[in-house]
Amino acid sequence: MKHTGSCHCQKVKFEIDAEIKKALSCNCSICSKKATLLIFVPDEKFTLVAGKGDITDYQFGKKTLHHEFCSTCGVAVFGHGTGPDGKKMRAVNIRCLDGIDVDQVPLDHYDGKSR
Repeated sequence: MKHTGSCHCQKVKFEIDAEIKKALSCNCSICSKKATLLIFVPDEKFTLVAGKGDITDYQFGKKTLHHEFCSTCGVAVFGHGTGPDGKKMRAVNIRCLDGIDVDQVPLDHYDGKSR
């Protein structure tokens, strides 16, 4: 299923092709502060529609994950990295998807704080 999404100011826009069955809520230092709810999609199921020059990349720790956000409004829209299977993936913040009632999406809680 196709979904569209964006940051608050609409400079960064994207599309994904994914079925949203559940999302991940992580309590690590960055996810808990950003309050992201994430789904993971293969890189080929993600399309950046607008805003390539408006994205800022933040990395910390082992610097294996790229936490990307809009440089104008600051909204954390998605990130990217390599999944456990070795394939490139996107971590999409479902709070940035159009028409999604996040209260209706079941959550898996991940204890990133302990890792």
